[in-house]
Amino acid sequence: MKTARQLPAELLGRPFTVAEALGRGVSARRLRHGSLQGLGRGIRSGIPTADVPLEIRARPFVEVNKGCAASHLTAAELLDLPRRMKKEPSEMFHIIRPEGAAHLNRPHVVVHRMKLYEDEITTLNGIRLTTPERTWLDLAETLSVDELVVAGDHCVRMPRPEFEGRDEPLCTVADLQRMIDRHKGKRGVRKAKEAIQLIRVGSDSPQESLLRLAIVRAGLPEPELNVPVPASDGGRLIQPDLSYRKYKIGVEYEGEGHGEEAQIVRDIARSERYDELGWTEVRISKRHMVNDAKPAVAKVRTALVQAGWRPEKRR
Repeated sequence: MKTARQLPAELLGRPFTVAEALGRGVSARRLRHGSLQGLGRGIRSGIPTADVPLEIRARPFVEVNKGCAASHLTAAELLDLPRRMKKEPSEMFHIIRPEGAAHLNRPHVVVHRMKLYEDEITTLNGIRLTTPERTWLDLAETLSVDELVVAGDHCVRMPRPEFEGRDEPLCTVADLQRMIDRHKGKRGVRKAKEAIQLIRVGSDSPQESLLRLAIVRAGLPEPELNVPVPASDGGRLIQPDLSYRKYKIGVEYEGEGHGEEAQIVRDIARSERYDELGWTEVRISKRHMVNDAKPAVAKVRTALVQAGWRPEKRR
């Protein structure tokens, strides 16, 4: 086999469409060379793609199919939405195709043919994909109610501009409700209706969402989320992950990063500030979230009872 001519630099290190390659002057003969891997009709790559970022891998599959958009778990990953951690084959993509369009059958692609409105499609770095609210509704087909609440909490939370470079939520609760109302007969919509009743603005992590759900389902009062505690002495504010102002209790979920030295120093200072303000701090970690978060719930319940809370008596 003759040595293949070098591809244009813009096509190296990533999969690409045949149309794009032809547009850059690559000959049809070169595209048939054995050094290129065929990833389905109209898509080629000169390298294995398993380790290529999803955004780059998915792009040609969306571009080659007119009217399609990345959707479901693929859109969720591109949008960085929390989702089930079940692994799919590394080359597999989810694409949504408008209802009534011709059947599409190509390797590496899970095709969903269903109603798709133009305002349910957005672009991210040039890739067409479903909007956060439509992606959330599509995830209802496979996620559990709790997983769907976690994803919904992430969609509607107010971001921290200094860390995330944006100051608007991905969508609102009203946007999620609009998707439910628009797609009444869609698979998963009953689960979405249940989940939307549990979604709250203010949760900053999946763990905070799951902790809140466990607390409420155990019959404890629903906490506020990331609300600053007023400091009459003019000192540093604290902003508990979950809190009960009436009982002066703050619940802090400590993730993996809380084992770092600098974070330990900050956590100690935060605990001291709780004492100064006369508040009780309840610290929760991963080990408290086992067994449906029963250990975490027990810690919160103990703090509430000690602060004067009593469960309502059943009649």
